[in-house]
Amino acid sequence: MRISELSRRSGVPNATIKYYLREGLLPPGRATAATQAEYDETHLRRLRLIRALTGVRGLSVAAAKQVLDAMAEHRGDTHELLGIAFGIRPAGTGAPGTADDDRSAGHPEAAALVDAMGWSVSAGNPARQIIDRTLQTLRSLDIEYDWQALLPYAELAERTARHDLDRIETITDPLEKAEHAVLLTFLLEPALMALRRLAQENESTARHGGDGPASTARPAPPEGHGP
Repeated sequence: MRISELSRRSGVPNATIKYYLREGLLPPGRATAATQAEYDETHLRRLRLIRALTGVRGLSVAAAKQVLDAMAEHRGDTHELLGIAFGIRPAGTGAPGTADDDRSAGHPEAAALVDAMGWSVSAGNPARQIIDRTLQTLRSLDIEYDWQALLPYAELAERTARHDLDRIETITDPLEKAEHAVLLTFLLEPALMALRRLAQENESTARHGGDGPASTARPAPPEGHGP
């Protein structure tokens, strides 16, 4: 297919496709003339992956390229691929190797949690820093919360991880397995947070909601605009 058809089928503008080609996110098509090329279903699939990573999950173009390159390089090694994925962050949250991501610093609360759970987790996993920073922020706001309060969440997370890997291990095709490993890691995270919010509303309704769910309640009018 020509680039115009690739654009139509993918919903990605021509200019954006050309940008992805320049940046190496999208492999070049088969040259048919000096300034023309043909594209196929693999390019269409790649575009959809790029849009999912940059649009839905908010990765930068550079991070999305790193993910896609890792998928191609480590397609037969799910453990290695997930390790690479865990070190990549959404756009605007700091880049590896910067002061904002000092992986050499100790994260004692995360370390205590990992030890208590008996987990085998690398010292450089960015999640350790997130845990310690979050707990420190909560305490700075006079909310007493420590790593032990996270243990019930850790147990749920362990079950979730087991479910993720069980699902991935059923896939036999190496490329498809690599795609699923990365996409489940990145794209499901917002959905998991959304499920938590739904469950919280349901629990709040059961305990305090009275006649209906919280979402049916009318918001209070802005100050000074009451009846």
